[in-house]
Amino acid sequence: MILKPCDGCTRWRARPRARPRLLLQASARWLLLGVALLLVGCGPGSEQRVLALRGATMGTTYSLQIVEPPAGLDRDALAQQVSTQLSDINGLMSTYQPTSELSRFNASSVTDWFLVSPELVAVVGAAQAVSEASAGAFDITVGPLVNLWGFGPTLTADVLPSAAELQAARARVGWQQLDVQLQPPALRKARPDLYVDLSAIAKGYAVDRVAALIESVGVDNYLVEIGGELRGRGINGRGEPWQIAIERPETSKRAMFRVVALRDIGMATSGDYRNFFEVDGARYSHTIDPATGRPVGHRLASVTVLADQAMEADAWATALLVLGPERGFELAERLGLAAFFIEHAQDAPGEESFVTQATTAFNRLSTAP
Repeated sequence: MILKPCDGCTRWRARPRARPRLLLQASARWLLLGVALLLVGCGPGSEQRVLALRGATMGTTYSLQIVEPPAGLDRDALAQQVSTQLSDINGLMSTYQPTSELSRFNASSVTDWFLVSPELVAVVGAAQAVSEASAGAFDITVGPLVNLWGFGPTLTADVLPSAAELQAARARVGWQQLDVQLQPPALRKARPDLYVDLSAIAKGYAVDRVAALIESVGVDNYLVEIGGELRGRGINGRGEPWQIAIERPETSKRAMFRVVALRDIGMATSGDYRNFFEVDGARYSHTIDPATGRPVGHRLASVTVLADQAMEADAWATALLVLGPERGFELAERLGLAAFFIEHAQDAPGEESFVTQATTAFNRLSTAP
């Protein structure tokens, strides 16, 4: 089974420009589900009852797999609860809904404290913590640069930004220009035109919230997935840990690279091999380095992160991708992050080849049975 991002993913992901040479699937983040998950609830040896829920949210899709649901669990009632919760999160954190809490903060020109919900403060606070730990490689204010390079919601022609345009956009970017206050919950801009986009962390947060919801009704074994971000607990329909396959990071085809067993943990993958454009033979990816204002230029193809919270995995996958194979791996190892790096091999003849690095924590957590 392959999780493919839908066209609507552009509501929460940077949308690329329409161009004939662009190779993409609306979002650069997606995962392959391994054989064990594909066989959930069917075939020989699959004895447990599985409840599946699916729907649309945040410009993408969500899916739930619940193994041996508690007796008396009302499927329709649970589906409504999940839908309502996701709608509420969208109403707080979407940048495409003008009336969302985040959109109203972005539209405000005041530089005083702006009262928001505790949920929004929690997500922004988590993002700021990753920004600090990664020395700004993760930055939820990078939107003006993403838009300038043509990966935002406005379709533009294949024209590289000028030095003056880059300078103007970079002035609006910087996680340290955003303050967070817990009590009362509020956000504050250092400049009126600061713009916050939670695309690289909000879906992970939503996965965690849905997981908490279904645990609250007595579910012990489940897999929650939203737009490629996942959280698994317990066992799948075959009585095994949930098994997820990391994609081989090639632009021309989809294939599995390595299987990961999810045991009470969240997972997210970021990659640069499906969302990019080329000008005069040079490739420009959708991942922008806030330090330079330009697309990253290293050989790192994808990063997969495992963490207790899907929100944390979501943010760190982006941060490490920005940092690249050397700095990213060194930081992940030093912080004890469970991360798997896939890097393009240098001067590889013929078929694309890759080299990999896995942190100590990743090897400990990811071994499939």
